[in-house]
Amino acid sequence: NLNTKVEHQATIYSYDEAFKASLDYFAGDELAARVWVNKYAMKDSFGNIFEKSPADMHHRIASELARIERKYPNPVPEEEIFDLIDHFRYIIPAGSPMTGIGNDFQIASLSNCFVIGIDGDADSYGAIMKEDEEQVQLMKRRGGVGHDLSRIRPKGSPVKNSALTSTGLVPFMERFSNSTREVAQDGRRGALMLSVSIKHPDAEAFIDAKMTEGRVTGANVSVRIDDEFMRCATEGQPYRQQYPIDAEKPQMEKEIDAAALWKKIVHNAWKSAEPGVLFWDTIIRESLPDCYADLGFKTISTNPCGEIPLCPYDSCRLLAINLYSYVKNPFTPEAEFDFELFRRHVQLAQRLMDDIIDLEQEKIDRILEKIASDPQSDEVKATERTLWEKIRRRTGQGRRTGVGITAEGDMLAALGLRYGTQEALDFAVEVQKTLALSAYRSSVTMAQERGAFEVFDAEREKNNPFMLRIKEADPQLYADMAQHGRRNIACLTIAPTGTTSLMTQTTSGIEPVFLP
Repeated sequence: NLNTKVEHQATIYSYDEAFKASLDYFAGDELAARVWVNKYAMKDSFGNIFEKSPADMHHRIASELARIERKYPNPVPEEEIFDLIDHFRYIIPAGSPMTGIGNDFQIASLSNCFVIGIDGDADSYGAIMKEDEEQVQLMKRRGGVGHDLSRIRPKGSPVKNSALTSTGLVPFMERFSNSTREVAQDGRRGALMLSVSIKHPDAEAFIDAKMTEGRVTGANVSVRIDDEFMRCATEGQPYRQQYPIDAEKPQMEKEIDAAALWKKIVHNAWKSAEPGVLFWDTIIRESLPDCYADLGFKTISTNPCGEIPLCPYDSCRLLAINLYSYVKNPFTPEAEFDFELFRRHVQLAQRLMDDIIDLEQEKIDRILEKIASDPQSDEVKATERTLWEKIRRRTGQGRRTGVGITAEGDMLAALGLRYGTQEALDFAVEVQKTLALSAYRSSVTMAQERGAFEVFDAEREKNNPFMLRIKEADPQLYADMAQHGRRNIACLTIAPTGTTSLMTQTTSGIEPVFLP
């Protein structure tokens, strides 16, 4: 199969040929053309380019998605899939799926986001080294990785080795950061998120770690903030930190000035763009996967950009819907948003995301085959093999997807709505609500056609605030979900769309263009 594909794709294009064809495709946009050829055109490890323009890439992706569609009832035809993704007009798979789908020259994952975490006690040197290796093994397959440091004991804690006391979190932040900087990923480097609970006694050192220039440069850092800390910060009350953070009888406790630490977080974020904040109690309350926490879906950290909180060894593939393309008569008094087309496309996008899970499982099988055929001993390969076996299991169990959006700023401008006004906010909420209801409707339809995700249980989710909002907005959708289940444990995310927005030739965020 590999040989026939390679023969079929034997035409090799020079950089200039691909750039010229891509320049025509993007109607003269040099930046878009260069980014596409450099980052997304299919290449082998010798740098040979096998795609002349994004049209070739879109045919490759549409062909593979259609192959998966044909496994199931009511398949979407290949031509329809191609029309959805061509010219980056409506549906844009994110970098990893765009590069990897149908690409046999790389043995890489289609997932953008991973979280890792040791089961049980993660505070030994052995556990820390194992996470370090898992992180590197994922990054070399193109994944971004997150993990949480809250279970590492604070500085000065007694340890039973020659050091006598623990060095605390910061040296391990440096270790994980340096590992990230070592891993190259075809023109990009690895991406890492390190998080810690505000309840951890070393939280302040974590928050300050990146204020020294040149430190922890290979990681994003975010602090997990709980409701109690925010209450203490706003009321001027002391806040209690402890280790272990969730122990009823902690080994170490101390009281801190919550308001002062909050001000430090704000100051550091203003000065160095770090740390990010994760309002952790809100995340857990709203999270559908956490309704299955006892089955292994307990959220512990986020991916590098913070858009997806995940349990250990879960992963997610991303896709964005180009909101600008749903504005009819843009930049005129008659401008309006085509909600009907948007609903239909969101349902198709959710369906294609589920197909990409099947493609990812094929990729994981390829990775496992590669590990098995590697010449190293089983002792050397054990961690990598076990890691991908866990990821394959979790991927199949939950079938998590990441349908998102891009070009919201362009959409608002094209509709004549001023960014930041109540009218623009209300409209944005209506778009997001439509996105959510349409994606979850599609997941329920797929549960009827393809089967629900393995551990679905309507009873577990009945008090989840997000599910209650779905029930209120669309009682029929809720009733159908309770009856048939849904295909995916969670459906949505709003990821950053940096180079993706260059392909769509729109702004990447919700903000208006700054100084055109």
